[in-house]
Amino acid sequence: MARYQRLICYLVVIPTIAAGGCDVVYVMPNTQPPITTIEMALGYSEDGVVSYKTFYPVFAAMEEIGLTLNIHGEASSNCCDNITVMNAENAFLPTLKELHQNFPKLKIVMEHVTTAEACEWIKSCDANVVGTITAHHLSLVVDDWAGNVFNYCKPVAKLPLDRKALLNAVVHGKGKYFLGTDSARDSKIGTSQASPGVFTQPYACQYVLSALEEAVERGEIDEDLITEDLLRGFLGGWGRQYYGIAPSSRHILLTKGEERVVESFQGPGVEIVPFRKGAPIWSLDWQ
Repeated sequence: MARYQRLICYLVVIPTIAAGGCDVVYVMPNTQPPITTIEMALGYSEDGVVSYKTFYPVFAAMEEIGLTLNIHGEASSNCCDNITVMNAENAFLPTLKELHQNFPKLKIVMEHVTTAEACEWIKSCDANVVGTITAHHLSLVVDDWAGNVFNYCKPVAKLPLDRKALLNAVVHGKGKYFLGTDSARDSKIGTSQASPGVFTQPYACQYVLSALEEAVERGEIDEDLITEDLLRGFLGGWGRQYYGIAPSSRHILLTKGEERVVESFQGPGVEIVPFRKGAPIWSLDWQ
């Protein structure tokens, strides 16, 4: 029954992709055997990699032929090493630096960056090393997810100074950072359970604009820096350029009106709660 409900979750989520301004989706890594069905995706292991040196021959081959290494950059929590969800990303940076030193031409995407230190490291690297930033990490800090399952998803949001660094990476990054939604469904299965995850996909681009607005109000970024060219780049253009994908033939139009985030998306036996349910939100139309 649990697998059936998870399958329903995915079938409810997929139709929301375009609503958030996306027309190209990178979903899963390559695996052997290849993952070709939803059932196989649901059964894919959630275990992380402990030692990367085992994969050095693979990284060398990837570097040679121009493949990209997309990496969730966190060390495993370890009480003895004083590593928790709050410092796991920074604890992983030495490993990432070692990878870059050994494979300087390898294309590396550090996915869903959350800390000022990670932003600075990516900035210091050549153009082949970039980072993605999620819509929710531009808005949340630790106090927003502590005790709120619908704002909790690894990597967790960190301190206000980290959020400020992410916002400034967006407006000053010049293509080193671009949107990566990392949108996990927040599901209420039946009536009593909820699974952690920040479900942003139905309003991905809209949430980014809201986060930038709020940052301007707090005095953390200059409104003059939020240009159409910046939004075109961060929301899609820079990512397409990095991956060698042709520019989209379609465009999105974002307007501010009376729209609000819906309370939930529902399927048979499943209710999926979006980030900031009920809050005012920008409207998006495809052109």
